[in-house]
Amino acid sequence: MINSTYERRKYRVRSNIAKNNKSNRPRIVVCRTNKNIYAQLINVEGKVLTSFSTLSFEENKKVSGIEKAKLVGVEFAKLCLENGIKEVVFDKGAYIYNGRVKVIAEACREAGLQF
Repeated sequence: MINSTYERRKYRVRSNIAKNNKSNRPRIVVCRTNKNIYAQLINVEGKVLTSFSTLSFEENKKVSGIEKAKLVGVEFAKLCLENGIKEVVFDKGAYIYNGRVKVIAEACREAGLQF
């Protein structure tokens, strides 16, 4: 049984992605904490193909969270393109499509990923 609003939203988003992903594209899963933001590329079977986060580069204390998210989005998109993946599905999970989550999506689109 799903109890919290967070779990219900996460379940709803994942089930919609599963229903609408007819071409079996890999998905970009975003996870965020108060200090860091993470992006993972996961195939249909659930295997992590590549990942990138704010922990992957040297952190500058004067950089805001939005700027960190943009850096993560651009570098993550470069990794995906190097692996030959251009079309993906964006999985925001239970997070609202706003702020750092939205910035990662826009940075990935600007870098060449299609979703």
